[in-house]
Amino acid sequence: MDRLLLILPSATYRAADFIAAARELGVAVTVASERRAAMSATMGSAALTLPLSDPDRAAAAIAAAAAETPFAAIVGVDDQGVMAAALASQSLGLRHNPPLAVARTRDKWAMRRALAEHAIAQPAFAAAAADADGTAAAEAVGLPCVVKPLSLSGSRGVIRANDRREVRAAVARVRAILTAAGRPAGEPLLLEAYVPGVEVAVEALMRDGAMEVLAIFDKPDPLEGPYFEETLYVTPSRLPEAVLVEVERCAAGAAEALGLCDGPVHAELRIDGRRVSVLEVAARSIGGLCSRALRFGAGLSLEAVILRHALGLPVADPARERVASGVMMLPIERAGVLVEVAGQAQARAVAGIAGLEITIARGRPVVPLPEGDRYLGFLFARGEDPAGVEHALREAHGHLRVRIEPAADASDRVAPG
Repeated sequence: MDRLLLILPSATYRAADFIAAARELGVAVTVASERRAAMSATMGSAALTLPLSDPDRAAAAIAAAAAETPFAAIVGVDDQGVMAAALASQSLGLRHNPPLAVARTRDKWAMRRALAEHAIAQPAFAAAAADADGTAAAEAVGLPCVVKPLSLSGSRGVIRANDRREVRAAVARVRAILTAAGRPAGEPLLLEAYVPGVEVAVEALMRDGAMEVLAIFDKPDPLEGPYFEETLYVTPSRLPEAVLVEVERCAAGAAEALGLCDGPVHAELRIDGRRVSVLEVAARSIGGLCSRALRFGAGLSLEAVILRHALGLPVADPARERVASGVMMLPIERAGVLVEVAGQAQARAVAGIAGLEITIARGRPVVPLPEGDRYLGFLFARGEDPAGVEHALREAHGHLRVRIEPAADASDRVAPG
């Protein structure tokens, strides 16, 4: 029986979905993470502890494990595992993206330079050194601008600045976020020109160097800053066909410029009039639980499509289902302790709602962006058209009553159950 290695960072939302997809395929699974405790959800699977913060050491550990029990494929599920997966797959002769290409997706400065070398449309960009306040870089790209850490993901530490004072404040705040995340104090920051317009997300699969687009999500809520917390994703896109053709062309060009050639790609782009700009490209599939909004062929999950590709198995019909679907990532409005989320039954009863998952337990701390790296939960909807899906998600969200209290006041108020 083929054996699959799944690299599941401890902070991932996605362990259960990938494990379920692997078991449906009938393959044996070894689960790898940086902490053995993080693998408790995968009881019955073999386990491998890896130093994911050191991809070279992690890849060496995978190769040593493969000498005992060979792997047919290695899949890095989230950003923290994709470098180890690429390096190990290269050494073992398995399907993989070139490690250099994956490294570019994990370093925003390297990504921007690679895209610039291939004339891919993107925001103007400049770097701010560790001892700089960012104002010189902001002048180079123009105001307003967006301050970003090079290595974090999920909009963490991403802040819009409209003038020099806001640039200095944003730079100081992002550096504090990096320190809290355990990143090197001397890591430079990226400053980009703010690009107005609507934003879309592209979910795709690279096969032999060619991009196969699986879905394009509209993001109906404006993402104008000062922080960039994503909420609604709805597919299929309602943008004109000519715009979508350009979105696909730009996404494919960006992947090629970075050197990606095999496996999932998640890209984010902005459309300002006729101009499409590439914001981000990741060598992994969509994050959180958002993939549950997608079904392909005869009901395949996105995880099943990814694993079948990694194992060299055919996908009879990779087309997305015909119905519209969407997900709302429930935002965290303020820091504190989650006491309760009331109104869940009413939200689930809204026509078109397909599911609701609250992913932070009551009594746990909650932190909003730009410092936070978690969502409160996820709402899912399906319907005949994207407008109906969006309406259902907004209506259901309106039923939820989230109670967050300061940490010092909430310890004896957490709702039972």
